[in-house]
Amino acid sequence: MTGPAHVDPVRVGLVGVGIIAETHLAVLAERDDVVMEFTVDSRPVEPVEFRGATPPHYSSLAQALEAHQPDLVVLATPTETHAELAVLALLRSTARVLVEKPLVHDLASLMELCELDGKVDVRGRVFTAHHFAFSPEVDWASELIGVNSGWGPITAVTSAFYDPYVLRGPEAFASYVSSWTDSGVNQLSMLTRFVDLTEITSARQTDGGASAWCTVDFRSHGEVGTARLRSSWLTGSSSKESSLVFGRSGVEVWIDHTAMTGFAARQGELLGSFGNDGRTARKIAHYRPLYASLLSGRPDPVLGFDAAATITAIHRAVPGV
Repeated sequence: MTGPAHVDPVRVGLVGVGIIAETHLAVLAERDDVVMEFTVDSRPVEPVEFRGATPPHYSSLAQALEAHQPDLVVLATPTETHAELAVLALLRSTARVLVEKPLVHDLASLMELCELDGKVDVRGRVFTAHHFAFSPEVDWASELIGVNSGWGPITAVTSAFYDPYVLRGPEAFASYVSSWTDSGVNQLSMLTRFVDLTEITSARQTDGGASAWCTVDFRSHGEVGTARLRSSWLTGSSSKESSLVFGRSGVEVWIDHTAMTGFAARQGELLGSFGNDGRTARKIAHYRPLYASLLSGRPDPVLGFDAAATITAIHRAVPGV
C-alpha cells in the first residue's frame, strides 16, 4: 500500500518586514506546507525569526532573486513601491506575487501591469491581499445570502469605517496617506463578495484627507444599486460596520467588522445571526482564510488581478488620492 504523494513546501520570499509583515509571518508559520526562503527590507532591521530560525535576509529583492527561486513573493511594503517590485518579481522569477492592498498607488502603474500581461502571466501570477473580504462575518453573510436567493437583489449598502488615527497626527498621514486610501480599498474589496462594482458616482475628501464620503454604483442580480461609503479617522476608537439592504424583500443584513459579528432581519423577525468569541485577533482571522485560498490551487477571485484592477480604478478615481 502506497502512502500519500509527497508535496514540496511552498517557498516564500517576504519583502518588507514592518508591522503588517508580522501578521503574514504569524499565519505562514502556522502552515506546515510553507517555508520562509528569504526576507527583504531596504531599511536596517532586526533579523526576522520564523519557526525559531532566521531566514536569509537581503537589502533588495533583486539580490534575493539572484540567490533563490521562490514559489511565492509577498510584498508587504509601502504602496508606492508595489508596482516596481511586482514587475521585478514577475520578470526575474516564476513565482506568484501576493501584493498587500492596495495593489498599486496610481492608474499609470495599473496600466503598466496590464501591458506587461502579454509578456508574463500577470493575471495568473499577481494577487492582492484584500483581507477584509475574508473576515469571518463577511464569509458568514456571503454564505447566508447565497442560500437565500429569494431575498432578491441587494439594492443599497451603507458602510462606515472609523479608525482612531487622528490621535497619531502627521504620523498617520505618513503611514496611511488618507482615510480613503487606507479604508476605501477595504470597503470596496469587502463589497466584491456581495455585488459587482461598476463605477464611482460621487467622491469627497474632507478634514484634510482624514475623512471621506463616496458613493459607488453596483449590480446585484442584474439590478443597479448604490453603496454609500464613509471613512474617517476622527474617532477615539475603531468602529467598522456595513448594512446590506434587500429592497424587494425588506431584508437587511447588518455586519459588525470590528467585533466580527452580524445578523439578518426582516422588520421584527430575526433571520440569522453570527457571533465571535474574540479569541482570534482580527487580522489573523482575516489572513488565515486568505492564505488558505491563495495556496489551495483555486484562489478566490477577490484575490485575482481583475478584481484588483476594478477596485483600483474605482479607488483611485477619488480626487486627492
